[in-house]
Amino acid sequence: MKVTVTFDNGPSRLITPRVLKTLAARQVRATFFVLGKHLEVSELREIAVRAYREGHRVGNHTYSHEIPLGRLVRPEDAVAEILSTNALLGKLAGDERLFRPFGDGTVGPHLLNRPAWDTLVEYGFTCVLWNCVAPEASMPDTWMAPTLEICERQSWSVVVLHDIPTGATQQLDRFLGMLIDRGAEFSQDFPAECTPLVRGKPVGAFEHLMATSEQ
Repeated sequence: MKVTVTFDNGPSRLITPRVLKTLAARQVRATFFVLGKHLEVSELREIAVRAYREGHRVGNHTYSHEIPLGRLVRPEDAVAEILSTNALLGKLAGDERLFRPFGDGTVGPHLLNRPAWDTLVEYGFTCVLWNCVAPEASMPDTWMAPTLEICERQSWSVVVLHDIPTGATQQLDRFLGMLIDRGAEFSQDFPAECTPLVRGKPVGAFEHLMATSEQ
């Protein structure tokens, strides 16, 4: 059982430092998909810098996280959502630009549009999806067990958590302990099924991720 742990929507002033402390104690390295609007706040950017310095990967999760890119009224606005965050990340992106679209945990044509996809290709991004979303919002105290069940059914799980106040990360240490007890192998890479684009090169089907008609 291989597990890649990811956190979306941060950094958070209150939550992300606690998450980093827990990950360090468990010797687990994760990937943080951050929002560009947070990186414009110096205190929050310093938290992202800390994550990077502690060996975690830092990826792009759009600038505003307000509307899935496939549902934008002006499809071309997706370009700024991606590239403005890319500029704010700078060296924190490391040697591989990671981008994760958002869409309420579901995979479908609401995630991307043609301008977004073309931008990801042009700038050599790796597009990272997921195959396990922890039910933190609906089960804040008990999300660990059903998430673990999903991980046990798959050879490689990319788990979505959230380092924000509603992310229920007070249970993170317990969850990591459950994985460790079951012999999970932690990775910062991603399986092919979750990366339809790798360094700007399509490696799998992607049409199902893109809006079929531009609004």
